Amino acid sequence: QVQLVESGGKFVQAGTSLRLSCAAPGRTFSTYNVAWFRQAPGKEREFVGAIKRSSDYIIYADAAEGRFTISRDNAKNTVDLQMNSLKPEDTAVYLCAAGRTLAVMRSPNFYDYWGQGTQVTVSS
Repeated sequence: QVQLVESGGKFVQAGTSLRLSCAAPGRTFSTYNVAWFRQAPGKEREFVGAIKRSSDYIIYADAAEGRFTISRDNAKNTVDLQMNSLKPEDTAVYLCAAGRTLAVMRSPNFYDYWGQGTQVTVSS
C-alpha cells in the first residue's frame, strides 16, 4: 500500500503560478510512475501529466503542455507539478496517482494508488 499526500493547492489569480507536491510519507515510490489528474465539479477526471519512475519520460495533456512541468525527487519521495500562467479553467481538485505499468499511461485505470487531492481555484 502506498499512501499519497498532495499539498500546495490554494486560491490564486489568473496568470499566476502555483506548485503542487505529491509525497509518499514513509514509502519509496521511486519504482512507480506518477501521474497528476484533476477533476472539476460535474466533470470527469482529467489527465494532466505523468512522469516515469526513472524521470526519463514525461507526458502532458494538451491543456498542460507548455504551462505545466512535472518533476520528481526520488530521494525525497516527492513529485511536483509546477503550474504557470494559470487560467480559470484550471480550477479543479488535483490528484496524484502512482502505478507500476511499464509505460507511462494517460488513463486513470492504470494507477493503483491515489491521494485525496488538493483544491486549486483560479480566479479571473
